[in-house]
Amino acid sequence: MSTTPKVSTSSTASSRNGPRVYKIVILGEGGVGKSALVIQFVSHRFTDYHDPTIEDSYQQQARIDGEPAQLDILDTAGQLEFTTVREQYMRHGEGFILCYSITDRRSFDELLAHKNLIDRVRCNENTPIIVAGNKCDLEQKRKVSTEEGRRLAEQLGAPFFETSAVNRQCVDDVFHGIVREVRQKEYDELVESERLAKKRLRKKRMHALFSRLNIFKRKSPTASSGD
Repeated sequence: MSTTPKVSTSSTASSRNGPRVYKIVILGEGGVGKSALVIQFVSHRFTDYHDPTIEDSYQQQARIDGEPAQLDILDTAGQLEFTTVREQYMRHGEGFILCYSITDRRSFDELLAHKNLIDRVRCNENTPIIVAGNKCDLEQKRKVSTEEGRRLAEQLGAPFFETSAVNRQCVDDVFHGIVREVRQKEYDELVESERLAKKRLRKKRMHALFSRLNIFKRKSPTASSGD
């Protein structure tokens, strides 16, 4: 189940040198299925084991809302320890997928800690994120309700999906969705930049107008005294 991500009309998604590259980071506790989600997205296959201490990167091209995109996905280890490497990828990541397992209450509770790390590195910048509750195929083992996941996503201002790497449920939605969030942020920043540029231009024109009026006022008495 999901909320619908915002769709951007930004034209910045591609460049003359090929598809725009999006640096995506997936975060979450070990064992929640981060690697399985990434591998399912990239290779269309399910793997039930991946070393939770390894951080790896994957590349995948996709066409999202008619625009090409190159996803550079960093699959992180589950440890929350703060390291120089972790700071580096949090600083340079453009969009973050916060992943927990619906069968593991602790992984859900720790999600805010991962978000706080992002905020710490990015100085509370409005960084695009998506919340993914994985392993929804294991309904009989569910420990975190869909509503809890949705409420957390709303609290973080993020789209929410329940996913399954086993049957590929909402896998594409998550990765396509985070690209849409990045595009939306870029579009919003472009609109704001244009608004500020127009505001500065109006201010400059008004200043020039008042300067001309002041010149006329200063000349007026001189002209009168000469009559």
